[in-house]
Amino acid sequence: MKKFIKMVRFLCSLLLFLSSFGILITNRLMYIKKKEDEAILHREKSSGHFHPDDFLHLPKKEMTVPSPFGYDLKVILVEPHQTNRYMIISHGVTENKVNSIKYMKLFLERGFNVAIYDHRRHGESGGKTTSYGYYEKFDLKAIVHWLKNKKGSDLLLGIHGESMGAATMLLYAGSVEDGAHFYISDCAFSDFKEQLSYLLKKNIKLPPKLVLPLADTFLRARERYTLHDISPISVVHRIKHPVLFIHSKKDDYILPSMTEALYQKKKGPKKLFLAENGAHAKSFHENKEAYEAAIDAFLQEFVFQRDR
Repeated sequence: MKKFIKMVRFLCSLLLFLSSFGILITNRLMYIKKKEDEAILHREKSSGHFHPDDFLHLPKKEMTVPSPFGYDLKVILVEPHQTNRYMIISHGVTENKVNSIKYMKLFLERGFNVAIYDHRRHGESGGKTTSYGYYEKFDLKAIVHWLKNKKGSDLLLGIHGESMGAATMLLYAGSVEDGAHFYISDCAFSDFKEQLSYLLKKNIKLPPKLVLPLADTFLRARERYTLHDISPISVVHRIKHPVLFIHSKKDDYILPSMTEALYQKKKGPKKLFLAENGAHAKSFHENKEAYEAAIDAFLQEFVFQRDR
């Protein structure tokens, strides 16, 4: 009897430990610490990507788009051009729409109007948790439909995504709807489980084979999805429209091999640009001329020729 009681106590203790650890892991994912809005603003201003006076005088509208999950998404629609060409910019995790302004300027210079927005739980948008593209892809669908309904069926639409925003975009195009005419994926992860496994071994020194199944179990229970559901590489082959894949060769946070794998798996029209310099999500900042040249070549080959 004493052995039985000890065994029950041990199992209860183990269950309590695993439950606490599972909640801790998923809390780290669901409520990932975001950058302070003021810090993002200061960084973008000091790097020369954001000039408040210039932005203030752009013709724009601040609007909200309802998410299918019951919160509002904050959108800024910038329209200096009389055109049917529009871009949507999808930012990375822990960032906000201010981070998208540098890309907005790039496409404004190429004759596009641009919509920038905050992902769920970021910036001025609602939502309680971050899901690394799982729920965000449906929010992106809401933005696309809102813009098409507002601007008409003859819209020429592109989407640019950075990091998690790029993964979100690929998940949207590959598993929800291929609703834009072209996509630009900057430093996306190919598979979220693989990305977490890499980061666990690199930064935290925890065994992925023990941690990730526990995270999967608790994510399913708490958020109704698993790590397997966040896998752009499993759906990228379904995207029929052109994709430009971008990554920095020196990115050691999301490895460039992930973008190379996505490029290989994508069928149909595509291009790949591997930037020589820059850490994660710094390809544009560190390789501005080459980055713009890659986008211009992509647009000329796959977008502007077909728009004539």
